[in-house]
Amino acid sequence: MSPRAKPILTFMNQIFENANQWLNDLVSYVPGKPIEDVARELGLEPSQIVKLASNENPLGPSPLAVKAMQEALLKAHYYPDGGGYHLRIGIAEKYRLSIDNVILGTGSNEIIEFLGHAFLKPGDNIVTAEHAFVVYKILAKLFGADTIGVSDPNLTHDLPAMAAAINDRTKIVYIANPNNPTGTMVSEEELDRFIDRVPKNVVIALDEAYYEFLPNPPNTLKYFRNHPNVIVLRTFSKIQGLAGLRIGYGLAHEDFIRLLQKTRQPFNVNSIAQAGALAGLRDDEYQAKTRAIVRQGREFLETEFGKRKLEYVPSVANFILVKVGNGKEVFQKLLRRGMIVRAMDEYKLPDWIRVTVGTPDQNQRFLSDLDHVLRER
Repeated sequence: MSPRAKPILTFMNQIFENANQWLNDLVSYVPGKPIEDVARELGLEPSQIVKLASNENPLGPSPLAVKAMQEALLKAHYYPDGGGYHLRIGIAEKYRLSIDNVILGTGSNEIIEFLGHAFLKPGDNIVTAEHAFVVYKILAKLFGADTIGVSDPNLTHDLPAMAAAINDRTKIVYIANPNNPTGTMVSEEELDRFIDRVPKNVVIALDEAYYEFLPNPPNTLKYFRNHPNVIVLRTFSKIQGLAGLRIGYGLAHEDFIRLLQKTRQPFNVNSIAQAGALAGLRDDEYQAKTRAIVRQGREFLETEFGKRKLEYVPSVANFILVKVGNGKEVFQKLLRRGMIVRAMDEYKLPDWIRVTVGTPDQNQRFLSDLDHVLRER
């Protein structure tokens, strides 16, 4: 070690000693690999690569959203509307709510962070299903809070067991419905019983990122009147095809929203995202088209998995969990063929991969690559 390096190392050690100690055990979120990274690492052309890893819309963004974003770019020298008035009004009108029931976030993940700022401190805990979205646990850890992961038989939330797991240190319960990464869901009747059972001082966060893919989704907005501890999280990333804009929203009782507004940064949602989201929100035809292609593709993939005698979890979302043996090995071999899916090690499902439903051509390419990889093994 050089003489100059020693003072730097000592300084860094002092800095790390002052960091929050619970960060030492934090495992960072690992997103699906970008097409550009895979192309660069493997020496492939981007056009040779198919990404079915991050549950993105296979059709891309709505043409109406693209047009609105292009127009908004001409005013990019102005700060965005910090209160997101037009988008919040659009969301409120769509769901017959008040603007005061709506908060915007940089993706629905930021709303999860708002909940941490508002309710979590060291020693608290959250309750989730064992195989629920890993970001709940990661963000809880950032606030020094623990996670109680409740077993989920058949990879579906066990709501009675989750209610029983709540203790006097529990501040938030998260229910992803449909759940990522399993694609399963619980019924409205199950939610009714659960919400009646949860103490009023515990926040119930209903994460509905894949809500729009359901033909008959549960009516969760009814809870706001008598259960002001309920918040619904939704996003423009999935059926709207706007994942790159990072924009989502929360719906809750106006007093709940007023509290969360105090936790967000000024101008947290940029003007391009607001314009694109509002236009996409109104494009019912495009959402219906996306819903149809996802339903057809999901049914096709599940049928093909059945023919191959591969175990899979029947899904109601735009992705499917399929058991392939060593998921990490299969993921790596598919990657070398230019097919990006998602290994499930971080969800304690090492034998599984998750594949996003793509276009018909993408789905067929995935099956062809998967067959090749499984024959190799």
